[in-house]
Amino acid sequence: MDPQHFREALSDKGIVLSDHQMEQFAIYFQVLVEWNEKVNLTTLTDEKDVYLKHFYDSIALAFHYDFNNDSTICDVGAGAGFPSIPLKICFPHLHVTIVDSLKKRITFLNHLAEQLGLTDVAFYHDRAENFGQNHAFREKFDIVTARAVARMAVLSELCLPLVKRDGFFIAMKGSKVREELEDGEPAITLLGGRIDDTHIFTLPQEDSERSIVMINKTRNTPKRYPRKAGTPNKDPID
Repeated sequence: MDPQHFREALSDKGIVLSDHQMEQFAIYFQVLVEWNEKVNLTTLTDEKDVYLKHFYDSIALAFHYDFNNDSTICDVGAGAGFPSIPLKICFPHLHVTIVDSLKKRITFLNHLAEQLGLTDVAFYHDRAENFGQNHAFREKFDIVTARAVARMAVLSELCLPLVKRDGFFIAMKGSKVREELEDGEPAITLLGGRIDDTHIFTLPQEDSERSIVMINKTRNTPKRYPRKAGTPNKDPID
């Protein structure tokens, strides 16, 4: 997907990008490729792949959730900024927080935000388990999202404690989402969530399947969750 096709594909979905926003995506791509030579950010460096599999795929969240409100969004394990930075470019009013456990990625994101001229963005070098027990952030976000971080039983424990009541945890998944949801539903329920909807779609041009899982936070998360760093992955809630 070249930049022009990217712009047209989003326009078809009702997201019309200005020339300034297109320039921001061009800078994003350039900075990503440049930094990827020294920091492991992505295996994709071809322009068409980045625009389709990173930029367009990230913005696909907006096909199923209205980001036109003045929302706070926390991106857990965002790596090179996906999906929250592409969403921030499209919806500049969003208040974005990213937490990632690798210091080098946070350094990259700070540099990227400066190059893109972004405001209302904050980056934290921390484990999600510790971040979720921090009272400054616990149950403070309208939306918490994660893309290809962990299986649902684990991911729910990392993300749901950060979602405010009546907010949403939005998980970006691949094609095996049904099996993951069956395994993860006990954890989702225990942590205060309820599966609201699952949207399955294919990326244009290559037709690979993607899933967006919408989980509504219906009640507060028990205080003992998330457990200490490393425990959710070693001993998932079942």
